[in-house]
Parts: sequence; C-alpha cells; structure tokens
Amino acid sequence: MQKCFLIVFTAILLLACGNDDASSNNQEIIIDQLDNGNANSSDSAPCENGMAGVYPCNGFDLVGRIDLTEFDAQGGNDIWGWTDTVTGKEYAIMGLDNGTAFIDISDSNNIQYLGKLPSATVASSWRDLKVYQDHAFIVSEASDHGMQVFDLTRLRNVASPPQTFDEDARYTGLGSAHNIVINENTGFAYIVGTDRADVFNGGAHFIDIQDPKNPIAAGGYGENGYSHDAQVVSYNGPDSDYAGREIYIGSNEDVVIIVDVTDKENPTTISSVFYPSRSYTHQGWFTDDQHYFILGDELDEVDFGFKTRTLIFDFTDLDNPVLHDTYEGATSAIDHNGYVKGNEYYLSNYSAGVRVLDISNIAGKSISETHFFDTFTSSDSAQFTGVWSVYPYFSSGKIIVSDINSGLFVIKKSN
Repeated sequence: MQKCFLIVFTAILLLACGNDDASSNNQEIIIDQLDNGNANSSDSAPCENGMAGVYPCNGFDLVGRIDLTEFDAQGGNDIWGWTDTVTGKEYAIMGLDNGTAFIDISDSNNIQYLGKLPSATVASSWRDLKVYQDHAFIVSEASDHGMQVFDLTRLRNVASPPQTFDEDARYTGLGSAHNIVINENTGFAYIVGTDRADVFNGGAHFIDIQDPKNPIAAGGYGENGYSHDAQVVSYNGPDSDYAGREIYIGSNEDVVIIVDVTDKENPTTISSVFYPSRSYTHQGWFTDDQHYFILGDELDEVDFGFKTRTLIFDFTDLDNPVLHDTYEGATSAIDHNGYVKGNEYYLSNYSAGVRVLDISNIAGKSISETHFFDTFTSSDSAQFTGVWSVYPYFSSGKIIVSDINSGLFVIKKSN
C-alpha cells in the first residue's frame, strides 16, 4: 500500500511517498527537525545533570555527531558497524535516503565522513545494510535496487574525503527489499521484505555470499508470506532437537515464524508464534544463550495506547515457544530495532532515543532501564521520528546511532 509522509525540515518542505514501514497502516508521519538541537560533527559533551549538551541522557556521553546536511541527504535510516581487523579502526555505515555513508569514528576528536555510495537507482526512505567478510551488503525499497556490494577495505586509504564511491558488485535477482540479514557463520544473506507478488511472496531470498563480490541465488522461503525483518543463527540454544541447525526467526507483520533453513532447497517451518494485542510484528533478537527472543511490535503503542512495549518469548522449545514476559518502558514512544549485547538490550526507541535495558535477570522477569540518550529533544510521543537504529558492538565501547531527522550520533557510556 502506498503512503505519503509530510516531512518537515528546517528550510525545506518535501512531499515523498513510499511503502510504509508498517505498510497496511495509513498514518501521516510528521518529521520535525525544527528546534531539535542540531549540532556539528565536532560537538562532544559529557552527560551531566541529565544532559549532554542539548540532549537528555542517563549514563551516555556524546562523543560526536554528523548532521544530515553534511551527508547531503534528506533523511537517515539504518546503521551498522565495521571494524577493520588489519588496522583496528572502527567505521559507521549509515543508510540515507539517497545512498550509504561511510564514517571513520576511530578518533573521537576527529570523526570523519569519508564518502557516500549513491543509491543504485532512486532515493528511498528505506535502506538496510549488514557486513560480512569486510564487505557491506545494501538493499533498499528503491525500485529495481537489488543488493549493492561494497568492499570496505577501500576505506583504508581515502584521499580528499568525502568521496563519491561506486559499488564493487550488484545482485539484481530481485528488485526492492526492506531488509537484509546475514548469518556470518555460514556466509548466507537473507533478503526480506521484497515484492509480495514475487516467487517467495515477499518472504526470504537466500543468497550465497561466501564469495562476497559474486552473490549467488540459493533458494528462498515464502510459506508464511511477507517477512519484514529476521534474525538467522547457527543454533546452539537449549533445544537439542535443533543443535547445529541454521534457524530463521522472521517477524512477519502479525506473527513470528521459526524456520529451519539448513537445507536451502527445503526450508522447513518449525512453529509460528502469536501474542496478545498484535499490531505490527516488526523485529526481534535472541539473547546470547538463544534461550529468549526479545521482540518489538512497531504499532502497538499507536493502536493500543501502550507505553513502549517489549515482548520476551521463551524459546527453550522451538516447537512450542511461549510468551515469557512483557516490559513497558517509561514513555509512549514507538520501538523500532533492538539488539542484545551480553546482559543488555539496546533499543532504538524513535522519539525517545536509545534506551538500554538490563536483561541479566530476564529469567526472573526482572528487567529495568539503566541508560538512555535522546536525540530527538522535542517529544517522546508515539511518532516515527528520531532514532531509527543503533549498533552497540564495537570493542571500544562506542555506540553509533542513526537519527531519521538529524544524522549520525556517536555515544559512549560515561566513566
């Protein structure tokens, strides 16, 4: 379904149409960058008395940031990270409406925008990317975009940044896509949220990327229809029946599906997971021990009036998952992407910024918020503004955050 957004920028009114992140729900999205405390890439600020400069915070310092204007973009979306194992440098890879930005964040005093890979076709509010074997793999809802492949080792020697880069390869066995998932253990990418009328009904396209610059189609799965997002793991959790299998957990709009995708020519449905007050089953992530699966429903705050609701499922028995606990946050903001690192869950919470939950006693149903950093200062209401995603996996402790309205933020826990 088509949906129009009125996007309000500081000096620009832009009317843009696209497939909704929750495509069956017609809602006007007002993105307001006015009075939102935009700063420059050189800005840094400790979190003192609940503020890091103009940004509300608890336990996170602002290391630096880059505004969308520096990227020559109208909007931000997904983010991921890459650590160069040769140089040890850390890089942010940020999706934009018109391409993908590459940023060297290694020097906290000199966060450097290295350049942009333009969109393969046209601009789109939706772009997603992941990393495997020193390559970035990028999809978008832009028409006929396919999957771009970019060799990240090219970032080691960038003369006169910012540069305009070209892709190293492009897979065109599909057109638009909402998301990409990679199982780094097996070297397979799973492209999801494609055309609902394609051969896999908008489900998952399996792509062999073990030779990164030569992606090869390897089948797919569409039995449960459109997959909005997914996680794929080499399973080593508590269910011995599936030890060593490659397991796909799909967030399919109104259901979570669990599929054995070990045999790419014969993927097998294990179970379907339902829960109360479903509105738009958006994205989830396993705990490190693969015992619990933490899920966000993107529209339940809007449709049911919940405060930010996070659902925790017990996946001890993959054939019979059960809802274990429900956590509600401090604000009415909508939840988006969430990732687990050890005993913490990092949630991109749109207008409420990044929220960190302590999940060390998830088994005892005791979850609490410990840190936050709010990039969208004007409101914590249920709207599609502010933080799109967060990447918490750098060994330095730096955390990168993509804000739809404002660009890139680099934050770090306060000492």
